[in-house]
Amino acid sequence: MLSFIRRLINSKAGVIVTFVVLGVIALAFGLGDVTGIRNGGGGIGADSVATVGKEKITSVDLRQRVQGELDGARQQQPTLDMVQFVAGGGVEGTLERSISALAFSEYAGDQGMIASKRLVDGRIASLPQTHGIDGKFSQANYDRLLAQVRMTDAQVREGIAQDTLTQHLILPTLRAKQVPKGLALPYASLQLEKRNGLIGFIATPAVGKGAPPTDAELGTFYKRNIARYTVPERRVIRYAIVTPDQVKASATPTEAEIAKAYATQSAKFQPTEKRTIIQVVVADQAAATALAAKVKAGTPIDAAIRAIGLEPNKIAGVEKAAYAGQSSPEIANAVFAAPKGGVVGPLRSALGYIVARVDAVEKVPGKTLDQAKPELAKALTTEKTTVALSKIHDALDDAISNNATFDEIVADQKLQAKDTPPLTTAGVNPDDPASKPDPAFAQAVAAGFGAEQGDDPQLVQFGQDGSFGIVSLARIVPAAPRPAAAIRDVLTRDFYIERAQRVARQVAVDVAAKVNKGTPLAQALAETKLSLPAPRPIDISRQQLSADPRGAPAPLVLLFNMVEKRAKMLEAPNKAGWFVIYLNHIEHGNAAGQEAVIDSKRAELAATVGSEYVRQLGEAVRRQIGVKKNDKAIAQVKATLTGQGDSN
Repeated sequence: MLSFIRRLINSKAGVIVTFVVLGVIALAFGLGDVTGIRNGGGGIGADSVATVGKEKITSVDLRQRVQGELDGARQQQPTLDMVQFVAGGGVEGTLERSISALAFSEYAGDQGMIASKRLVDGRIASLPQTHGIDGKFSQANYDRLLAQVRMTDAQVREGIAQDTLTQHLILPTLRAKQVPKGLALPYASLQLEKRNGLIGFIATPAVGKGAPPTDAELGTFYKRNIARYTVPERRVIRYAIVTPDQVKASATPTEAEIAKAYATQSAKFQPTEKRTIIQVVVADQAAATALAAKVKAGTPIDAAIRAIGLEPNKIAGVEKAAYAGQSSPEIANAVFAAPKGGVVGPLRSALGYIVARVDAVEKVPGKTLDQAKPELAKALTTEKTTVALSKIHDALDDAISNNATFDEIVADQKLQAKDTPPLTTAGVNPDDPASKPDPAFAQAVAAGFGAEQGDDPQLVQFGQDGSFGIVSLARIVPAAPRPAAAIRDVLTRDFYIERAQRVARQVAVDVAAKVNKGTPLAQALAETKLSLPAPRPIDISRQQLSADPRGAPAPLVLLFNMVEKRAKMLEAPNKAGWFVIYLNHIEHGNAAGQEAVIDSKRAELAATVGSEYVRQLGEAVRRQIGVKKNDKAIAQVKATLTGQGDSN
């Protein structure tokens, strides 16, 4: 359960990289601030769950952050609740990301690194949600975004500044690709390891069905497996949907509106210029000056940058205004004044000295009103659709607040109400074999199962096109087992399969025991007196095993986890039977002198070595800054979030 959380927790590099790369993006999607958890947010007397250097993370801070991450996770898994999130490691993952963020932030401060106000302003202004219809920064939209993510301007600025500094600390390390040959050799040799043996198979049908079950046996089997035949609680959900098509007529822009938008956004449609720039930020002015001279003398900038242990940063197709937001107006003026192939710098920036080369220049022609009309019409249609849907949404919300019933609301707004068949939490109808969950209906199902009989209607999203609707719980169908008499054929089939599976397992146990005492596998299988296929010889290397894009079969995986001259048994999928795997011989590999194999492994390791270096850097930073956790306070947070403790 919650594999995406576990993967994040189990990968320490993932913890570090995730909050850095996705920090500002998460803000834009309303997931909250990644690094804005500092002492002071929890109020006087709040327990400290962790101390990071001079900073503390309080219990209240952590609870708020966990709730924010749960809200974000629900965008992908609407039925996820707090109990599941906590059980899947959500608290630990949130805390680890917060600790790493503060550790990197403090380390950056210790090194004298700062993020200028101009840089933070540029990052905020680059968020699409802060743009008005004219494409420029809108303070009103920014204020709405802050309200949506429940953050202050100061928290946003602090988070962006911390994310920016952390990126400058770890991105050069993350891009590391160098893997020494000596490091790759043992891994390459392991790939060449070969194993040979035999695989036997005892199929469940081979042991026979046996005598027909008596009524008593079926009754016992039914009681023992009653959970298998129990239909879970189902709910009938009433709903009415509002879609963009319903407001299409009022959302179509007029010619006058298009012309007005063109005039308002005239700067956007003027001729402009895009440039592709290769640059690097060097901390030391003398080193930056030497690098610029070397590039101007003819050395390729990529090679010159890597020669001093840094990685080039390629910015493709950027306009002057956007580039100025990333750097500064002075730097942008210099870079956009240079010809194609021109080298600029070193130029002083907030984080060091920039050396840049203009790699390409693209002249973008302007657009007339007729040329811009499709783009403007689309944008205006989207905007007017959003406004129209918002009005309906607000009207529905007001009606719910005024205690209107589902039927009253639907009638007032002239919506079409529908009832679902009884659905499970997965959104399927157990009585319909063809029933499949509808992702667009997932939030409606979650709302239905989160409500009690008589609760007020709820507003939920339907799909990704802006559709939403009103949902109400109509009826609860309690969980109940299907009557044994109604499913007798199914019970009989399952009884035969389970009994044969038990018999087949005992046969496999006996065969493996004989083989481990010295009996050849073929002979042990023959002595069962069953109609079984002869054991299949297998001779394979690890390299072949890992080459299968579908993943290696389980028996072969087990073969590479055994010792020589031993047999092991393994259950086949879907109760089809049992494998008996015998490992005869291991031929150890040696990749010495096989440059192609070593280079292949080096390339494979190069894809992950940067993340490993980042993990080590993160651990070193945490050790230097100092991290202490309060296990008791963390346990209390988990208990509070799951309703098992106090919420103070």
